[in-house]
Amino acid sequence: MPLGGSEKKVRYDIVIIGGAIVGSSVAYYLREEGFSGSIALVERDPQFSHAATTLSMASIRQQFSIPENIRLSQFTLKLFRRLKETFGADADIGFREGGYLILAGEAGLPILKANHAAQIAEGADILLEDAEQLTRRFPWMSAEGISAGAYGRSGEGWFDAHAMLMLFRKALRDKKIDFITADVTGIARQGDRVTGVSFDNGETLEAGIVVNAAGPNAGKVAAFAGLVLPVEPRKRNVFVFEAREKYADMPLLVDPSGIYVRPEGSVYLTGGAEPEEGDHAPDPADFDVNWPLFEEVIWPTLATRIPAFEAIKPTRAWVGHYDYNTLDQNAVIGPHPEVENFLFANGFSGHGLQQAPAVGKALSELIVHGGYRTVDCSAFGYSRVAEGRAFRELNVI
Repeated sequence: MPLGGSEKKVRYDIVIIGGAIVGSSVAYYLREEGFSGSIALVERDPQFSHAATTLSMASIRQQFSIPENIRLSQFTLKLFRRLKETFGADADIGFREGGYLILAGEAGLPILKANHAAQIAEGADILLEDAEQLTRRFPWMSAEGISAGAYGRSGEGWFDAHAMLMLFRKALRDKKIDFITADVTGIARQGDRVTGVSFDNGETLEAGIVVNAAGPNAGKVAAFAGLVLPVEPRKRNVFVFEAREKYADMPLLVDPSGIYVRPEGSVYLTGGAEPEEGDHAPDPADFDVNWPLFEEVIWPTLATRIPAFEAIKPTRAWVGHYDYNTLDQNAVIGPHPEVENFLFANGFSGHGLQQAPAVGKALSELIVHGGYRTVDCSAFGYSRVAEGRAFRELNVI
């Protein structure tokens, strides 16, 4: 629809900035919760060619260190279990329940055990096994330097991120959502309220509520409203390689170094080990693959952990960006305490795709009903950002 130009400005009850999985989930659940007002979903990259959603590793896990993160992902797992009931008989995201295997050496063992206790308390199906048990279960793996590992027997795995996004986007077509293709360049604010959003095409929208679902760009979007959000893009490389050996029982294995590997059909995907120090001014337009990272760091680690991977053939790679919360690598969810009609859904630091449906549900409940009902997201509120009080997730992959 036209945005107004020099004519009377168009007003929306809710403007959602960012149309990938987080923004689409918010829009979807607003309608599911009975919100009947006008909604605009704004996305600058409608093909999602550079979106964190579609460039992610598309995995889901319950192996987090804090209960609130476990609960968010458990909501999405339940959605996966009833995907066809929710989105139709042909709904399929290729969910493969291969599990996670998170390994720890002696230094990391106390944290692994504490995390496992939190997961079990939330009903997650995670086994904690020592090195001998693990090598019996996965004889292709070397336990060198390993004290124990946490293995998700069910409820964890990987899926098709694009297919998941398209399920939500398709469902929105029947829910009276206006899709707008534009890049946000400004947010108008009067005192303790935001009042409108400006775009790169010169158009503006008046807004009753603004939801920041801008992914790696979220910090910049918050700044348009004069608000500080410690979220910035962090480059992440994903490498694809072939190997002679095919391990059908391989979970998504996370080495103590942070390097991960998992099967994907006839090939394997790997990544991790990006340096954090000195990475304080990342370029959001940097999509160049760092091949030396694979050759000098990742491959030697893979060969140590899985001896058969000494002989592999790298084939291709891609780069995506995390919406990285520099404060505590955890999401910021809910309204700004002073500018209450500006809502955050940001800073997931690599687990946004798996938690997006739960966050969409939570924010929709907050907007429609005045409070969280399904998953209490109070702990993710902005107040901790204002206070500089970290709510740290220890299991960031």
